[in-house]
Amino acid sequence: MKKIFAIAMLAILPLGAMAQVEENAENGIVSLNGNEGFTVKSPRGDFTFKPYGLIQSAVNFNYYDDEGLDKAYNQDNIANSGFSIPYAIMGFQGKAFNKVTFNLAINAAGSGGALLQQAWFDVKLNDGLAVKIGKMKTPFQHGFLTTLGETLMPQVPTSMTASVILPHSLNAVTPKFMTGWDLGVEIHGVLAQKWGYDLGLWNGTGAGQNGASKTLSDDWHIPSLLYAGRLAYMPKGIMPTTQGNPNRLNEDKWMLAASSSINVESESESTNDFRAGLEFAMLYKRWYIGAEAYYMNVGFTKRQKINETYNFWGGYLQAGYFVAPQVQLAARYDFMDRNSSTKDGMLNMPAVGVNYFFRGCNLKLQAMYQYIGRTGHATQLDRDNDDLGIAKHSATVMLQYTF
Repeated sequence: MKKIFAIAMLAILPLGAMAQVEENAENGIVSLNGNEGFTVKSPRGDFTFKPYGLIQSAVNFNYYDDEGLDKAYNQDNIANSGFSIPYAIMGFQGKAFNKVTFNLAINAAGSGGALLQQAWFDVKLNDGLAVKIGKMKTPFQHGFLTTLGETLMPQVPTSMTASVILPHSLNAVTPKFMTGWDLGVEIHGVLAQKWGYDLGLWNGTGAGQNGASKTLSDDWHIPSLLYAGRLAYMPKGIMPTTQGNPNRLNEDKWMLAASSSINVESESESTNDFRAGLEFAMLYKRWYIGAEAYYMNVGFTKRQKINETYNFWGGYLQAGYFVAPQVQLAARYDFMDRNSSTKDGMLNMPAVGVNYFFRGCNLKLQAMYQYIGRTGHATQLDRDNDDLGIAKHSATVMLQYTF
């Protein structure tokens, strides 16, 4: 039944959606709105080449509860703190013959396969249909599809990135809601400037691998890939992929989107993970408002000999307001049913922040604080286990430069 439901969900997405994407912001990392900078064009205009970059430098503070710490090994409540470079990306994008768009970006702050942030070709077949091939963003979650350098806070919602907790000792099985960057192929486009769609296949292994490593599913007898689609409705035109930009203080756009995916034999071929999500985003003058809810069902493959399936929920509501042309205040309420619906208890993760945009030099200063709260757990042990690995108090101050 779950397999039939997943296929049906994908079928109703005519082609799916990276629908927010505008032509001048399609690299997914740096918005070029009002910032064309250095661009090379051929005399006839049939070839363009634009280098871009994003550098982030941050100072982090994280305080962890006593549970999970072993004082015998001198483990401290304050950990994973100090200075960091979240991203140091150099890339280029361009267009050839008004038909092929190309993009490549290297993240020097990454390691292994994650050094290659993205690399793809996008071939335009007509005004409403294009085919993209390579390493790209998978079509799930407004918080992830937002241009990387234009997120409301320096840290995306924890419910997107934290691994869920399963009642089995399988170290290789740590699914999370966010599917992230991946290798694959998609068909996508925007119809009537209102309907954005995307449908595609990806490896399902995430950003850390750049090779072909998948097989056929023993249970379902189909390729063990990530099958994903997304459909977005934008009644006032294409929704910009930003959560705050001082160059966009007169916008009046909103978007409603739905997405679903099935990752076949994911998590070291141990589980089949079904995901679904709903998104809302709005830009109205100085306001930005975003809200998401997402669901994941984790079912084990037959070889694991575990008959139970587990359901997880998460989501957030966040808003930003420019109190001055260069100052944006931000607030977010994030929640997550991390230990599955089989156990009581939720994580509540409120956060506040402020962003300052330096005039005329592409510098942005961001600061945020987040608190992890726990509620509704049946026992103290469940309460202690639910936030393992997540800081109870966390603060980040980040300076970002883009070009």
